[in-house]
Amino acid sequence: MRICSLLLAMLWCTSGGAASGGAVVSTAPTEQHGSNQEGCSCLRSALPLARARTAPDYLNTDTSVQLRQLHPLRENALMLGIGYTDILDTYLSPEKYRGTDLRFLSHTRRENDSTCLVHQLLHEGCIATADNRSSNGGEIGGGYTFAYSLLRKWQMPVGSCHLRLLAGGTAELSVGFLYNTRGSNNPAQARLALQLKPTVAADFDFRLFRCQQRPFTLHYEASAPLCGLMFSPNYGQSYYEIFSRGNYDHNCVPTTIASTPSLRQMLTLDFRALHTTWRIGYLGDWRQASVNNLKQHTYTHALVFGIVRRFRIEKL
Repeated sequence: MRICSLLLAMLWCTSGGAASGGAVVSTAPTEQHGSNQEGCSCLRSALPLARARTAPDYLNTDTSVQLRQLHPLRENALMLGIGYTDILDTYLSPEKYRGTDLRFLSHTRRENDSTCLVHQLLHEGCIATADNRSSNGGEIGGGYTFAYSLLRKWQMPVGSCHLRLLAGGTAELSVGFLYNTRGSNNPAQARLALQLKPTVAADFDFRLFRCQQRPFTLHYEASAPLCGLMFSPNYGQSYYEIFSRGNYDHNCVPTTIASTPSLRQMLTLDFRALHTTWRIGYLGDWRQASVNNLKQHTYTHALVFGIVRRFRIEKL
């Protein structure tokens, strides 16, 4: 009987079915079968230290409010984007190049119900190919962007819907390259920039049907660089002079909103289908700069599509 009880206790512990809060609970009798408790405690020590639970997963009880305050909510969206791009870099060519942009985005928000702050992370990689007007030359570009945002949130009901406003600041680091297939002396351009950007966002939850269990969520986010620092060769300066001869000529340039008037905005809609939350929307990324007597811009309009996961990580 003791062996049977021990096996049942081990199965119950591994399933975690009785632990709605993420902890493992033993169901073995406490007075007669002490060895069962030892076996279950040994098994608990071998289990993972954390568990991810999909959200929302708590009822409106006093205990659930405490759990929501202890376990931050994470929202992660993985998206692919494809669209139109317009590229100009007078260091390589005075011509404008137009083509296709393909990018991958990982957009994560982390927030705790006990505070009004939201932490946001963005990882974005892109690659683009473009041709000039006569189609006898092209450019290939690519880049990676990492951004961290600290936002304050305000929540307010709007009738039967729910509106949430966010505002704060973003620190963004971007690296990339641009290669001109017709260039001979200076065929490539490196890009490196660090910028501080005011950021605003809004989330709007609404239902179109009364029987709809999960609402649609409309997201909007916009940011523009306020100040920063970027790398740029000077007019007529080659990379050979910069890196081989060490001829520095104002190549680390402080930037302001006047020299880099840019805007990034994204409008998306979240909806539920096939037991998955999907996100679809529009991304507009307009970057331009005028430094060291050189002009550059990249205007991108893209359709983004991906999946969204919302979960809480609970420590066992």
